Amino acid sequence: MNTKNILVWVIKIIFLAILYIPIWMLGSMIVANSFPDTPSEPGLVDEGVGMIFLSIINTILIVSLIVSSRWRGWRLALLLALAYYGSFTFITQVETWYFLNDITVSSELLPGLFIMGLSVPFLFIPLAVLLCGKWKTIRINNDNSNMVMPKGQLILKFGIIAVLYVVIYWFAGYFIAWQNPELRTFYGSPGDIVPFWEHTYTSIRNSPDLFILQFLRGLLFAVITIPVIRGSNVKPWLTALLVGMLLAVPHLVHILPNPIIPLASVRYSHMIETATSTFLFGLIIVWLLYRRHYGVKDLLGWADK
Repeated sequence: MNTKNILVWVIKIIFLAILYIPIWMLGSMIVANSFPDTPSEPGLVDEGVGMIFLSIINTILIVSLIVSSRWRGWRLALLLALAYYGSFTFITQVETWYFLNDITVSSELLPGLFIMGLSVPFLFIPLAVLLCGKWKTIRINNDNSNMVMPKGQLILKFGIIAVLYVVIYWFAGYFIAWQNPELRTFYGSPGDIVPFWEHTYTSIRNSPDLFILQFLRGLLFAVITIPVIRGSNVKPWLTALLVGMLLAVPHLVHILPNPIIPLASVRYSHMIETATSTFLFGLIIVWLLYRRHYGVKDLLGWADK
């Protein structure tokens, strides 16, 4: 890529990052009056700086997903919008509903949390596809081996992915977020932390629905990454990084003030917990789903060359 092309792409990204902010705010305006009146502690950075940072990192992520895909036009825009909405809004707000429905999220606000996330995937992403020059459909090579494997192996891998998500979620939740006493108090468990295995046993006994929910979320995470993995036109390691970022970047929003989680330390604990665990989980999803594996040795890279 020559200097002129680099300059053109820099200008495109800057323009899209500027455009991202009002489109993002458009979704938030829909539910602005439904947010709780609880005063929020300041964010990790100034709110204006935080919004600029998030607009840049989201724009770079979206552009990277667009240019790395073999697909074009409406197909690319729609599938990428669904993947983005699934990661940034649907799966995230399902957990908001589960944990915060009786704390800071009212019945009036809850539907709006799912609606507010529509503007970026279904307005910004099509515009980004157009500006990136991938709207016009051209004839492409349909020889695509990504995710091509026997149906039984695919189903087995989805099951493994869902179980692994529960494990990663639980370990990250306990050893990162749950170590914060303010967070435990916020969720109704003040006092000293309970040992891991006792905490796990008690949670399974008292809240089995939580583990069922996380199993289903693990499946949904795998489903929403299909358009990215199946459509990827870059090397597997780069696909894994993109999927990891797709799952992790939504949680960086915790750098901003938020009346739904008004305590800054609770937001930061969640950000570290969820951003790291979902990034790792995204890498695992691509490792398992990118191609067919011919046994455990092949999966682990131990197969004879």
